[in-house]
Amino acid sequence: MKISEFKYRRQQLIDIIGIGGIAILPATLCQNFYYLTGFLQPNAVAIIIPQREQGQYILFCQDESQNYGVDDIFSITEIDNIILGLLETCQRLYYPIGYDSNFDNKVISWINKLRNQIYSNAPTEILALDNILHEMRLYKTEAEAEAMRATSQILVQAYKHVMQFCLPGLIERELEAELVHKLISNGSNPLYPTTVAGGKNIIKRDYSDNKEILNDDDLVMVNVGTRSNHYASTIARTFPVNRSFTKLQKLIYELVLKAQQAAIYKIYPGNNWIEPHKAATEVITKGLIHLDLLVGKFNTLIEEEAYKRFYPYQTCHWLGMDINETANYKMNEIWRDLQPNMAMTVESGIYIPEAEDIAKEWWNIGICIKDNILITSTGHEVLTVDLPKASAEIEDFMAIT
Repeated sequence: MKISEFKYRRQQLIDIIGIGGIAILPATLCQNFYYLTGFLQPNAVAIIIPQREQGQYILFCQDESQNYGVDDIFSITEIDNIILGLLETCQRLYYPIGYDSNFDNKVISWINKLRNQIYSNAPTEILALDNILHEMRLYKTEAEAEAMRATSQILVQAYKHVMQFCLPGLIERELEAELVHKLISNGSNPLYPTTVAGGKNIIKRDYSDNKEILNDDDLVMVNVGTRSNHYASTIARTFPVNRSFTKLQKLIYELVLKAQQAAIYKIYPGNNWIEPHKAATEVITKGLIHLDLLVGKFNTLIEEEAYKRFYPYQTCHWLGMDINETANYKMNEIWRDLQPNMAMTVESGIYIPEAEDIAKEWWNIGICIKDNILITSTGHEVLTVDLPKASAEIEDFMAIT
């Protein structure tokens, strides 16, 4: 990222906290700290003070030999001597309390020192800086969108490799190791835990071992995230170990794909956050009724959320510097509207357990499909579009040697 990108973000924060505010952010909150500063060294603290005439951005760190785009830079050893004079000019402290107990105690000690000094002022409010930064991170600039496209392409290429590498007789962890090796060799950092599960292990949802053999008629689900240049991508694909879906596997796969496509269709500016999930679960419910895996009236089953027996997850979550960004999904208890430059995952799945009320032919079929989406001014962009997804596409691609 260019220095101007971080300067733009700091100006956004300055505009939000306003005159009378001060923001303190330690480097222990790695992603938020990098987002605001572009600074990668540990043992550092960033200070933002909108009303400070000498400069609004101060950095305390171990290496003062470079500027890093700051207005003032000091040794981290000087922070206790300088911070009180900065704090006493402010009424509001913006700080991410609760993430670093040692630094929390340090901030509290600074405020208490000011309160105990005659003729000194201390901030009278402490406000959540992390909430502000998470909301800022929700809206991607073009530079961020480009970084996410690049990370998605690295992950797509790794998936393509393991899809063609996969053969009956491999152990789950061998496929995982091949994927991780490909990611690392292409300059990204796999985000753990990674999930590579075959056959019954897809249904168990216990992916800690990864030691089972991938058998001839098994499906294998690969659900992995990675980060490159500080931006994340996460994909899920399910494909046949022997490179051909069985008839029943294909029926469930195409139902899951149809549900995911219905969800993606609902992603555009102004639509409600929950609408993609509703679209996916309606398709899944209708499909499961058609296959006699759910019995009852459609509206009743939707109201009872009967689909959760087979698909217990939410369809979407925010995506950005982290696989699961923590910005709010509701505003004033109402599902928020989607807006341009937000990024999200879209995942659909069906997991059929062994049960007396389910025909044995369906047992242990598990499918998951997940992609990354960037909302645009006119609709959306699928960042992971280059990875085969339709069942016929997967079979054709895996057949290439």
